[in-house]
Order: sequence, then C-alpha cells, then structure tokens
Amino acid sequence: MARLLRGPAVARLLSTRLSALDPDELAALGGLDHLATMVAVVEIDGHCLFVNAAFEPVLGLSRRAMLRGSLFDWFDDAQALRTTVAAVARNDVTTSRFDALLRGLGPVHPVSLPVHVIVNNIDRDDRVLVEIIEIEQQTRLDREERAQGQAELSKELIRNLAHEIKNPLGGIRGAAQLLQMEVTSRDLTEYTQVIIHEADRLQALVDRLLVPHRKPHLVSDVNIHEVCERVRALIQAEFPRGLTVVRDYDASLPEFRGDREQLIQAVLNVAHNAAYALADRMAAGDAVITLRTRIARQVTVGRQRYRLALELLVEDNGPGIPESIRDRVFYPLVSGREGGSGLGLTLAQTFVQQHHGTIDCESRPGRTVFRILIPLP
Repeated sequence: MARLLRGPAVARLLSTRLSALDPDELAALGGLDHLATMVAVVEIDGHCLFVNAAFEPVLGLSRRAMLRGSLFDWFDDAQALRTTVAAVARNDVTTSRFDALLRGLGPVHPVSLPVHVIVNNIDRDDRVLVEIIEIEQQTRLDREERAQGQAELSKELIRNLAHEIKNPLGGIRGAAQLLQMEVTSRDLTEYTQVIIHEADRLQALVDRLLVPHRKPHLVSDVNIHEVCERVRALIQAEFPRGLTVVRDYDASLPEFRGDREQLIQAVLNVAHNAAYALADRMAAGDAVITLRTRIARQVTVGRQRYRLALELLVEDNGPGIPESIRDRVFYPLVSGREGGSGLGLTLAQTFVQQHHGTIDCESRPGRTVFRILIPLP
C-alpha cells in the first residue's frame, strides 16, 4: 500500500479478513506493514491479535512481545481507550477518535508520546481496529507535503521564466556582438563587452535552472561512501586551511541504484553552503564539517513506509541559517550569503527527490544539519 490509509479505509479493508486470524489471513495483513501509522487488531479486553511493523520502532518492543500483551498497558491513562473500545465493539458507535499519551517504554521513547487514536468497528462484536498516529509525525508529514508542493510550484514558475528569458537573451548577446564589430571607440567596445559578459552570466544562470529537468537519470550501482569521499576531496581542495572534514561512516550500508553524478552534486551543494558559512571559523582554524552515514529503519518518506533507508547527514559548526530564510532555504533564488545564486539547495532537493528521497534541515547557532533520506530496496 503506497498511500497512508485512514481508519475507516483500513476498517473496510479488514472487515472481510478477520473472521479468524489464521496464518493465511495474518499473511494477508502483511500489507499493513507498509503503513506509516501504527495499526492493531485487538479484542475487547485489549489483547492484541495483530500489530503492524510501525509499532516496533516506536515502542522498542518486538512484535511477539506486543502480541503477548495488552494495548491498554501502553498508555499512561487507558480509561478513555477502554471505554472507547467497548463502545465500538458493542456497535454503540462505528468509529471514535481522541488524543492520548503513549507510555514511554525504554530508551527509544523514555517519555510519553502524544498520539491521536482512532478506534474502528470491523463487523465483529469481540474485536476492533485501532490506528495510532504520532501527532509530531503527522505534523511533519503535513509540513513535508506543503513544502514539496510549494517547491514544485516555485520550480515550475522558475522553469517557465527561464524559458521566457532564454530567447531574448540570445538576441541581446548577438546584437552586442554585431555592435562591437561596428564601433571603433575603445570605450564603446568595453561597453559591448560588458553586455556580452552579463548576457553570458545570465545564460549560465538560466542553464542551471533548466539542466536538472532535461538531464537523463543515469542509473547504476551507487556506493554512498564513494559519493562522500568525492565531495570531501573537492571541499578540502577548495578550502585547504582551517577546515576539517570528518568522516563518520557506517560501513554496512549497501549499494543502491541511482545516479552517482546527481548525488555527488546534491551533497556537494550542501557541503559548499556549509563551507561558505564557516568563513569565520576557518579564520580561527576550528571549522568542522561532518559527513555521517547511517541505516534508518522503519522510516516514512512522504506517505509511504520503508523498512530501510539510507541516512546521510551533513553537519557543520557554523553560525546557523538566518531565521528569516530558515523555512525557505530550498526555494529557488533564496540565499543566505551575498553573491549566492540561491540555486544550490534547490538543485540538491531536486536530485534527492528524483531518488524518491527527502532532504530537510535543522539549524541553530553552532550546529546546522542537513539530513538526506533515500529509501533502500
């Protein structure tokens, strides 16, 4: 199931499946493991008959342990849940929802987790379907969707504008070249050279706006550490003094199918931004950029759940992104430094999205982290 299912939709899916949870029917429920939210089938006393994979990273418990327990034990105050489960099982109501606190269980979530609970009837008087959504997760997903939609609109506007600029720009440059051949004054020749130079600069800018959308996606086996090493070498060659690039790699990460050059460009754009932000730290000799790779488990990218994903963090100890542009860093032509084109992070986002991944940012003075997530097969 590629898309997130909501309570009633899940209930309809299961209503014909749960006359008995024999092995074949449990296997049929395996599709629920792809959901981003936690879904459980429970008896009226709270005993779990089925839980999907989304519970494991949240509760820090194995599925077998959860099936031996009661759903009610996982909540700080289970009275509202007990009452709701009983009412739905009796068909007093077909569905009910409320907010609650999922109890902190162990090191994964040592404190209680705010969640939204949806209890649905599944045409059985002794069991119900319970869907649990992390409120923070839902907020993040909504934010990602809004950001992605805004980015798509912005990129479409920029592409259209670039096409409109491209044709007259060629005419301006050609006219300046013809004029340069006719004039004899050295001063006037300098003026025509300025026109040609600026036209070339604008042409390069337009090409950068258009290239990622017409460049073919060259798919091959990619080792993310080769990508990181290439970026590290380029950054250290450009900034040889005062900057340390730290490698913190997970050697167990597998290769995956992707466009190596696009990924190098994406990571390089992020690292370049970090290096430019570290100018003062470089002068002091303590600038640090860290390239960190990890395996992320049971992650949600967009509205789809993935068992494994590649996590690449680019971290720096710079002053942080100005608050005025923090929410717009991936928008085209938004830059935090003088002379910046505002295209580096936009292109990085485009290239990561072409690998079905996401890129986001957290920033405060002294620590900025860009996080790239790419699903693994």
